[in-house]
Amino acid sequence: MASIARKVPVLMLLSAFALGGASVTAAAPGATYQNPILYADYSDPDVLRVGDDYYLVASSFHFSPGIPILHSRDLVHWSILGHVLPRLPFAPEYDMPGPHTLNDGISKPVGGTRYAGGVWAPSIRHHGGLFYVYWATPDEGIFMATAAKPEGPWSAPVKVIDQPLLEDPCPFWDDDGQAWLVHSRHGAGPLILHRMSPDGKRVLDTGEVIVEDKQNLPILEGPKFYKRNGWYYILAPFGGVSKGAQVALRSRSIRGPYEAKVVLAQGRSALEGPHQGGWVETPSGQGWFVHFNSTGAFGRITYLEPLKWVDDWPVIGDVLPGAETGQPVSEHAAPDTGSWTPNVRLQDSDAFSAPRLGPQWEWNHNPDDGAWSLTARRGFLRLNALPAEHLVTARNTLTQILQGPSSRITTRIEIDHMTDGQRAGLTLFGVKPSWIGVVQEGGKAHLTLASAGVETAGSVLSAPAVELRAEVGADQTVRYSYSLDGRAFRPMGDPIALAPFSWWKGSRPGLFTFTHGAPGGSIDVDWFRVEHPAPAAP
Repeated sequence: MASIARKVPVLMLLSAFALGGASVTAAAPGATYQNPILYADYSDPDVLRVGDDYYLVASSFHFSPGIPILHSRDLVHWSILGHVLPRLPFAPEYDMPGPHTLNDGISKPVGGTRYAGGVWAPSIRHHGGLFYVYWATPDEGIFMATAAKPEGPWSAPVKVIDQPLLEDPCPFWDDDGQAWLVHSRHGAGPLILHRMSPDGKRVLDTGEVIVEDKQNLPILEGPKFYKRNGWYYILAPFGGVSKGAQVALRSRSIRGPYEAKVVLAQGRSALEGPHQGGWVETPSGQGWFVHFNSTGAFGRITYLEPLKWVDDWPVIGDVLPGAETGQPVSEHAAPDTGSWTPNVRLQDSDAFSAPRLGPQWEWNHNPDDGAWSLTARRGFLRLNALPAEHLVTARNTLTQILQGPSSRITTRIEIDHMTDGQRAGLTLFGVKPSWIGVVQEGGKAHLTLASAGVETAGSVLSAPAVELRAEVGADQTVRYSYSLDGRAFRPMGDPIALAPFSWWKGSRPGLFTFTHGAPGGSIDVDWFRVEHPAPAAP
């Protein structure tokens, strides 16, 4: 692939194709890939191969639909296949409820949110012809769902353990058919093992601690269970997201005792804290490890490392002479998968002409489905304004994952149905979000720039539509601009620093509207375009 040979990062092309329309060929001799394979916030990844297809799941927290499933044929190029959870059904707070009228007719605010709650660190497995995904929500318990096909439909969530403050579950079916579940606790560690029913829907005991070593393995979390050559293995990160490393634990008995060996750390590389991930093998027997690394406003982005076995221990990454622990690779020979799909990309742009939203979209919490539409006006997304004090409490904010190291995001919105008190526009959503858009007051629509809740009004708009643009750079700042003719863009304000980390997620581009007045106003979004310009030559 030419872009790989020229060392252009794999996400630096504009088009986004599903695999069904992609060319599938074997990687050319000498083909390489560069890390990160996904400069996008797919944190806590787990990976699975079934046949010639690879699937990846990641944490989605409070965003809905939940648990994205990515698909690849070569472990390097990925597209979004769908989601496990159409909505987050775990508690009323996932709906961001507003005032609610009780049975006695008294209206009380029962509002709330579940920021940083929701889906934590899912695991994906295939057993008995079914796909299984397990995850924890820190407030509600450990859940699972199954599907005959990874694109779904998925079963309704089943609560496997009804207990809060658990995290990072991973199932395992042994050779005799016995099902097991390993997980950690909120705050990381210890690792706890349960027997499960064969269908994986309930645990059969209260669990036993199988690994706890706070001195040598502090902040032990994210366990992934495997078996190879009669050994039980747990791959897990320890030491924390920013500076930690990967440990392999092995035992001849699933209950332990487990011996430990550090198998991936920063070493001499620039990548601090290669963190949580999963192991997968190609049909030829090559081993690979997919993990994340935290990058501030871009979230926790995804890396691919070679994995080899030496004396029944995994060694991940590049092992320097004299070293026993692997370190992350920046470039490596392409995986031996038999496929190479360079035109497969994460979906991003949307013309809103399809009967449903693209799989790249996730709402901030569950949406009110009566307040948005793709059919009210063909070829447009209509968003109706619901009451909110500010953007962080506004329902029906539509977002997607930010792709780096740079992105140019442009949208066109029609504003002639806005009402007084209404706000609408384009945001980089996170803690103390910023946005560019329109505020209508006194029958006039003002261009407005907002940052951390402070709105700065600009000129009055007389046109019924405006194009809004956000340009995010590798310096993790956003520069906003607007256009009235679709050609010339005028900057508005100074560059704004993106929040380095927001409720466990990176900053996210999004579309929104809400109102300080009475409900009734709306906007129509014509299109949403994302470009990933290649970095300038030095």
